[in-house]
Amino acid sequence: METAERVRNIFNESIRVKAECVDVLAPLITEGASVIAECLLGEHKVLSCGNGGSAADAQHFSSEMLNRFELERPGLPAIALTTDTSTITSVANDYEFAEVFARQIRALGQPGDILLGISTSGESPNVVRAIQAAHEQEMRILLLSGKEGGKAASLLGENDIEMRVPHWSTARIQEVHLTVIHCLCELVDHRLLGQEI
Repeated sequence: METAERVRNIFNESIRVKAECVDVLAPLITEGASVIAECLLGEHKVLSCGNGGSAADAQHFSSEMLNRFELERPGLPAIALTTDTSTITSVANDYEFAEVFARQIRALGQPGDILLGISTSGESPNVVRAIQAAHEQEMRILLLSGKEGGKAASLLGENDIEMRVPHWSTARIQEVHLTVIHCLCELVDHRLLGQEI
């Protein structure tokens, strides 16, 4: 197969997966954006976490909140728990890697805050522990997952929201996750700036 044809196949597969997910995800994204907006209006914050590409997505979300997305507005309180290498490495060294997010959540999380957990498999031990710690702190969970949702999905309560991409390719799941993040940012901005979602 020629390289250009391979690229076309990747693009077409990405488009297909997004098209298959949109009807299921659209109401969940709308609900998730409303939950984030209410959290921020209540002077609470969003903590986000994930591993690898999902860590980058967690940071992407928090940067869009703290700086701006597409509309001018004040910065919004969001913290990516993936960025402090001194904290992550000290917790991993002194305890275990599965605790790197949970320990931060126990220190920083408050009732009314939100955890945005991101895991393409739903099986990441540190994201699972983050969800458990967030529940201990009386935080609400928004989970971006894939495949069958994994252990992370099984821990969600009735007030939590899972936005699952029912696909098995990590790359395709991450591509949808990025689109979900952009949707959340746009809907939150419109809500906070007085425009209906």
